[in-house]
Amino acid sequence: MNILDKTIASHPDLNILYNESINLLATLISIPSFSGAEDKTADEIESHLAKHQINTKRKQNNVWCYNKYFDQQKPTILLNSHHDTVKPNEQYTRNPFAAVVYDDKLYGLGSNDAGASLVSLISTFIYFYAVEDLPFNICLAATAEEETSGGNGIKCILEELKPICFAIVGEPTNMQMAIAEKGSMVIDCTAKGRSGHAAREEGDNAIYKAIRDIAWFSSYHFPIEDGAPQPVKMTVTQIDAGMQHNIVPGCCHFTVDIRFDHNYTSREILNTIINHTVSSFNVRPNILHPSNIDLSHPIVVAGLGLGRKTYLSPTSSDQGWLDMPSVKMGPGESARSHTADEFVYIEEIEEGITMYIRLLESVFKHRA
Repeated sequence: MNILDKTIASHPDLNILYNESINLLATLISIPSFSGAEDKTADEIESHLAKHQINTKRKQNNVWCYNKYFDQQKPTILLNSHHDTVKPNEQYTRNPFAAVVYDDKLYGLGSNDAGASLVSLISTFIYFYAVEDLPFNICLAATAEEETSGGNGIKCILEELKPICFAIVGEPTNMQMAIAEKGSMVIDCTAKGRSGHAAREEGDNAIYKAIRDIAWFSSYHFPIEDGAPQPVKMTVTQIDAGMQHNIVPGCCHFTVDIRFDHNYTSREILNTIINHTVSSFNVRPNILHPSNIDLSHPIVVAGLGLGRKTYLSPTSSDQGWLDMPSVKMGPGESARSHTADEFVYIEEIEEGITMYIRLLESVFKHRA
């Protein structure tokens, strides 16, 4: 009889956890939790864990806790997801804060990104919370400001967490394993010209200068070996210029979203931009760095053994702050994130809880 078999009585009923997760997600959807203003959802998460007699720690709007029989001599696994959301876009046809189940889908802002992952990881933590003699400790962290890469998110509590050996970061991946993730940085550019009257040959149009730089951002390819994925993706996402129709604009501001893998550092990318453009720019703080995990790592081996697939994620997450091995994995579909009338299938939450539990059990058995 192994460790997990003799402690089975410590596990709560899975059907109860399924229902609790769905109800918790519905409640979280009903509470606006835009990045930087997640205090009410943090309160709700603390309250939910308190109902299971779980003591929590909190800093800003980040909530974390450890398994009941924490042992300093054992390695610790981090289960992390975020409870902040983006703002709803103008194409919503439903109330983004009304959690409605229709056709086996739970609708609402943050349901897919990353509410389903968050409540599934919470239930997974609760499932193992009171189990004695686990070969690993478990730390659950429900964190803030992921959507804005803010300094008051997981970044501000990393030094306060007990040492972590590896992490599962909950994001919508169809419960497949993202074993690598691109880094992310944002630059705000300014093309400078000289104002003048549009009817005369006066001024130096800053928009025209910006257009030339924007064309470069849209077409430049960073050198890489043939057949390999592009290591850097640069996308102009915002632009602003001009006062009125008859004034040549003296300034044009635009923003560039940059995603990059381990082939190029942020400094190398910025040097390349300097050498090819005329606009000045400022780099926003909180650059997220690329992450990856070895295919031989026990969590990856366990996932492969459960039929999970591995892939390189084009999006970024709180993985970028972590300096330990991690996988990104969770219920829901990445393509639904930030879309109007966001939803997650009820069965995806149930599958998420089941798969997280099976994944950890496999890792536990490997070490036991």
